[in-house]
Amino acid sequence: MARNTSVAADTNAPPVTRTLARFVATHPSRGWSEAVEHEAHRTFLNWTGCAVGAATHEAMRAALAAVQMLEPAAQATVLGRSERVDMAGAALLNGISSHTFDFDDTHLKTIIHPAGPVASAALALAEHLGASGRTLVDALVLGIDVACRMGNVIYPEHYDRGWHITGSTGMLGAAAACARLLGLDEQKTAMALGIAASQPVGLREQFGTMTKPFHPGAAARAGLLSALLAKNGFTASARALEAPRGFAQVVSTRCAWNEASDELGQRFEISFNTYKPFACGIVIHPSIDACVQLRAQGVQAGDVERIELKVHSLVLELTGKKEPADGLQGKFSVYHGCAAGLIFGRAGEPEYADDIVNRPDVVALRRKVVATVDDGIDEAAADVTAVLRDGRRVHIFVEHAIGSLERPMSDAALEAKFTAQAAPVLGAGRSAELIAACRRLGAIGNVRELTTLSRP
Repeated sequence: MARNTSVAADTNAPPVTRTLARFVATHPSRGWSEAVEHEAHRTFLNWTGCAVGAATHEAMRAALAAVQMLEPAAQATVLGRSERVDMAGAALLNGISSHTFDFDDTHLKTIIHPAGPVASAALALAEHLGASGRTLVDALVLGIDVACRMGNVIYPEHYDRGWHITGSTGMLGAAAACARLLGLDEQKTAMALGIAASQPVGLREQFGTMTKPFHPGAAARAGLLSALLAKNGFTASARALEAPRGFAQVVSTRCAWNEASDELGQRFEISFNTYKPFACGIVIHPSIDACVQLRAQGVQAGDVERIELKVHSLVLELTGKKEPADGLQGKFSVYHGCAAGLIFGRAGEPEYADDIVNRPDVVALRRKVVATVDDGIDEAAADVTAVLRDGRRVHIFVEHAIGSLERPMSDAALEAKFTAQAAPVLGAGRSAELIAACRRLGAIGNVRELTTLSRP
């Protein structure tokens, strides 16, 4: 039987692969504003703290055991651990650990967590090369720009199809960052992007399992390998991103090509990076923020008859688990997030421990949360009313949660978050030294100085 192979494809797409390759290969070092430079350091600091904090998690123990079965050479550091592995293994493992607690950075326009794949690949390669902190910062800024610009091209249709966009664009950013570190020219950088384009990873079905943090790790490893292949002469399509059967048109029904090139080299997507004060899916943050504010106004869990929650449909689609069985599932339960916010006044990693998710008073309160969809409310907002036993109603509307671009975390808050995660792994003194090294990353002569501090 003959197949109908006709597809509605754009055969006149602009040369996105070449354009981004030229940008990555030729943009001058530190060719951006001081604000962008500062955000790059904040991004790296936040990523490092998240990676170190999850270093002893059971997911990391399992992943490290698998990597060690390959008998890797000791080329690069696994952050927060004494073991060293090959650089591809380090990219994988640090990508996994940085996303395990769901506490990492977020490019809100696309919901990409960009540092996970990009920084994980770049640091592993930079350590192996003995590269400077300056070259690592350059690679981080440019790699994140590539990942997020391609995310802008295909979001939201790509995400709506079920792709986990952090992984499915992260390999492009990781490849770009590693190509920059290797000093590849435009042609070989285009090949690195082309090779990476055949390796998108990540399905939203995996949310709430260990495989979700595998996505940024696998993307980091894929991007690093793509750059190494390109360096050694391996080839790919020079139109791998934009061709009718290339990356963008295969994985999305929407391709806003202008998003790849608009203000290229002038507007940097890392400027729009945000950092999580709560260790869970980003769409839960407004609801938690509202419940923390209810607590600050004197509302106590024992006084609550019910919590009326109105949110955008995406919130319940992503985080509608009413009865999470463990901490990983709790990170995708807006019901648990509300309970944690009101009972504890926070929702850090300790509030997503298995025993807390299953604690009777927490379970009882989350069962009092009545969530309804109101698509008139933005995805980044929440409308929350606590109905008390005495008949009173206390209402909070959060338009922008703490941690958003409109209400960003301060440098001090980011460092406090870092310490809370890293100090239990490294000790308070070593954690403080690592913060200082991350702050001055751009001035470090050899990134091995930093990776040494990240090992217990």
